[in-house]
Amino acid sequence: MLGRGRILLIVGGGIAAYKSLELIRRLRDRDYSVRTILTRAGAEFVTKLSLSALSEERVYDDLFSLTDEQEMGHIRLSREADLIVVAPATADLMAKMAAGLADDLATTCLLATDKPVLIAPSMNVMMWNHAATRANHATLLERGIGFVGPASGDLACGEVGFGRLSEVPEIIAAIEAALGDKPLAGLKMLVTSGPTREPIDPIRYLSNRSSGRQGHAIAASLARAGAEVRLIAGPTEQPDPPGVAVTHVETAIQMLGACEAALPVDAAICVAAVADWRPAEVAEFKLKKRRDASPPALELVENPDILATLSRHAQRPRLVVGFAAETDHLLENGQAKRTAKGCDWILANPAASIGSAENTVDLIDASGVERWTAQSKEQIAQHLVQRIARFLTPKEGQLR
Repeated sequence: MLGRGRILLIVGGGIAAYKSLELIRRLRDRDYSVRTILTRAGAEFVTKLSLSALSEERVYDDLFSLTDEQEMGHIRLSREADLIVVAPATADLMAKMAAGLADDLATTCLLATDKPVLIAPSMNVMMWNHAATRANHATLLERGIGFVGPASGDLACGEVGFGRLSEVPEIIAAIEAALGDKPLAGLKMLVTSGPTREPIDPIRYLSNRSSGRQGHAIAASLARAGAEVRLIAGPTEQPDPPGVAVTHVETAIQMLGACEAALPVDAAICVAAVADWRPAEVAEFKLKKRRDASPPALELVENPDILATLSRHAQRPRLVVGFAAETDHLLENGQAKRTAKGCDWILANPAASIGSAENTVDLIDASGVERWTAQSKEQIAQHLVQRIARFLTPKEGQLR
């Protein structure tokens, strides 16, 4: 048995199945042992002989093999692995996983396992964008299934968009992270998320449509990467992420106080949509509408600028990241905000993404602009955490 870990690789159908051969070879080079389950559809693209030759293990494909099932083979396979990897994961496999089906060896092992599962989707862009696949993706994420990809680019069908199987180095990086490679271990992170509420009277307040989904996803992804995370959360229906210390606040002033109390940290990621203004006075009692009176005039005062304060703080984190939700001139406004606030990176995103499950961002830093095309907010979080890890813990010879 090889030393670094035991991988159970499920090879689904699709032209991208050929990459599973390279994946096995690279995993063996890194001292992992690999067992494979070849689905019926996967066998249309790669052979048991190829998988067996590269893994130096028997390839499994039959749920009802008498020899194996006398020893409860599907249970043994699912439990002896340290990690189950599905690559490529087709729309059909994702749907079966979400529904809890177990009609072949692959899906039975997935349902019977008590080990972490990482899947690398691969399919046509329309299939990936279909509402059913998006719902299945969300369901699997909620259950703790790990994802790597899909990537965007040219597809085998001739179309272009999300649906490409991630490249082998990306899949291996995700495997190593899932098996305990924690690139942010020992580092402290501060994340703000959600809206703030600025009271007008005991009933009413000024706020915005932020759901907190992006900030909470970033906090969860940082924690999975080994960081010690403090999440300062405005009012949101998002559940507290596992493994994250959460401080709940209402107003911008409360959020700033909680942020300063969390310092020092290695990085601050300011995702919260903080109200720019608050009422100068808060009415003690509910303001009443009167037929013979004009609506009350609200005098507003400026709220503290949390991103700018952290960027110029005496205990400034090594990395300060902000978000800019814009309705127009996305790049220009994002670049201006980065300069004005003094932060290191700005992730500019369209205001239309507020409250949605997906996001599109332009990451702006001193070197220029990096476009991240439309993808789930959880995927945006994963990409950001990988970039943070490269910045804060660069490997020898790697430029930040």
